This record gives sequence, C-alpha cells and structure tokens, in this order.
Amino acid sequence: MTKSFKYRLYPTRKQEQALFATLTTCRFLYNDALAERIEKYKKDKTSVSYVDQANKLADSKNDYQKQVHSQVLQDTLKRLDRSFKNFFDGLKKKTRVGFPRFKPEQRFNSFCYPQSGFRLTNGNKRISLSKIGDVKLKYSRTIVGAIKTCRIMRDVDQWFVVLTCESQRDIKRTNEAKPTIGVDVGIKSLAVLSDGTIVDNPRTLLNSQEKLAQEQRWLSRKIKGSNNRKKQRVKVAKVHRKIRRQRDDFLHKLSTKLVTNYSCIVFEDLNIKGMLKNHKLAKHISDASWNKLIQMTTYKAEEAGGQVKLVNPRYTSQNCSGCGERIPKTLADRTHICPKCGLVMDRDENAAKNICTAGGAGTYACGVLTTTDKVSLAS
Repeated sequence: MTKSFKYRLYPTRKQEQALFATLTTCRFLYNDALAERIEKYKKDKTSVSYVDQANKLADSKNDYQKQVHSQVLQDTLKRLDRSFKNFFDGLKKKTRVGFPRFKPEQRFNSFCYPQSGFRLTNGNKRISLSKIGDVKLKYSRTIVGAIKTCRIMRDVDQWFVVLTCESQRDIKRTNEAKPTIGVDVGIKSLAVLSDGTIVDNPRTLLNSQEKLAQEQRWLSRKIKGSNNRKKQRVKVAKVHRKIRRQRDDFLHKLSTKLVTNYSCIVFEDLNIKGMLKNHKLAKHISDASWNKLIQMTTYKAEEAGGQVKLVNPRYTSQNCSGCGERIPKTLADRTHICPKCGLVMDRDENAAKNICTAGGAGTYACGVLTTTDKVSLAS
C-alpha cells in the first residue's frame, strides 16, 4: 500500500533562500531541456530522450546546478519526460492533453528527492535535505511504512514536505457489518444519501467571492512589474488558498464520516468534464468538487477495508425507487411523484435510493474500481 504524509516546514531565512534557489535552478533546467527538445525537432525532426539529457547534465553542470542534489536535477528531467509521454499518449487516445509549456516562477512550485538525499532527524522534528540543511517540521501524523520519496512544495508563502511511503500492511475488512449507502451529489445540496440524510453545500467559493473580487480589483490597478503588484498577487493567492483549504477540510470530514458509518459507498460515474461545458453551472460544479469527494472516499475506504462503487448515472433521477416506473422530469422538477405506486419524495433522495440499488449488483476487488462496478440502471 502506498500512502503520502504531508507536513508543514518551518525553514530559517537562510534555508528558505536555499529552497528558492533550488526551485529556480530546477525551473531553468526544465525550461532549457524543453527548449532543447523543441529546437532539435525543428532542426532535423528528431527527438531528445531523457537519457540523452541526463548524460549531458552529468558532464556539464553549471555552478548553480552543482548546489543542487543530483537526483533532484534528474527528477526534473524525468518530470519533463513524463509531460511529453502524456502529450503523445493523449494524441494516440485522441484526448486533449496540452503540449509541455515553459514554466514561469508562479507555475513551478515543487522539487523531489526520488530516492536519497533526505532523512528525518531529531526524533522526527526535523528533516535533513541534501544541499539545504536540517529543516524544522511539524510532525503531526505518524508515518506508516518505509519512506520512498520526498517532495518539497511551496504554497504561496508556506513550505511543505510530502513523504510517500510503502507498507505491507494487510487490509482488514472491518466495515462488513455496516450498511451500504447510495450518494447522489448535486449543487443545491452537496450530497443526498439514500437514508434521507442531506449534506448542505458549503459553497466555499461563493462565500469568499466578494473578498476575492476586491483583491483582484486591487491587483488589476497595480503597475505590471512593480513590487506592489507582486505583493498584491500574493494576497490574491492567499484568498484562493483559503478557499481551497476550506473546501478540502469539508470534503475530508464528509468522506471520513461516510467511510466510518458505511461498508459500501455508491456514487454515480458522472462525466464531470463534459458537465463543465455548461458555462452557467461550471463554476458551481467546480466549487462542489464531486470528483475530489469520490477520490477521498475511495482511498479512505480502501485503507479501512470498505468499498466504493461507481454506477451508470442514466435514469437514476427518472426511475421510481419504489416500483421502477420511469417518470420523465426536468431539472426544475424537484419532487418525485410516481402515478403508479404513489411514491412521493425529494428527487435527489429517490436518485440516491436508485444508486444504492444499482450498487448492490456490482462486484468489488481490493478497493479497486473495475468495469463491473459501473452498473447500468437502464436495463
């Protein structure tokens, strides 16, 4: 089992300067390697591989690159290589994947020690980073398993370390005696459960929209390239960070509650990317973060021995959960009324019950969603 642990770092001023210098060096290396690949292809229609660039780097490091751990530089080149592989895989699959872009300072915020160059010290109160020093960290969670990689991240004006660990711990089915629940996600209510529970939508972006708009107006009035604009850009980024953290905190608490109380959680397999093309609802759908809720619930259920299934969303709102009769509805119809069996209930609760019923026909294996988990209600 692979799991990541994230901790806040508290570097000294000198250590922070070294972190910034490492980020800058890696960013220049990334951009130079990208430029080399583009120029090589334009010149003679041939490509440059990761091995070619890594060998060249080993023979011709500049003074700045010598101040950075060698594996960090190699991982930067691998990062570019992965971007190219994703781009070409997207062309083969006919999916839209952007061509690798040059990274400005604001879009390059992390570097990685893939194997060595780091270790926890002083009773896990500090982490020793090669070429940087012993950095203080807030050891808020106990690490489980062997540490494999160490990624340093900058979040506006704060620093974090993400330690990826592997453990051989067996998954124990502790939730088998608990019930199965269907979850219908939405905008008015973030989620409605098949037992009638309604989870209100926190609308984190909408609640902070006035503050965000104010800071963005001030940013637009600053002269480009000025120090005042840089300071204001940080203020805008902090508002976005607060919105993101509020949203993540809510989703973490909700997903933990679902995994704790239910053995199997069933969601709809929604085409969220396609739904975002509706420009009237795109902002509200993004703010609700349905996909992130499903992802959080999935990995937590896998660790706890629970199950997460995805079912086909077709006709979940139209079919009657009591008798199966199909009752056509528009988005304006918020109440399900069945003329055949007389069932009257909220349309979202009716959909959640249908989702729960469909999930009972699927199969589950080791917390991994398979094609048999996507059960159709159309049949």
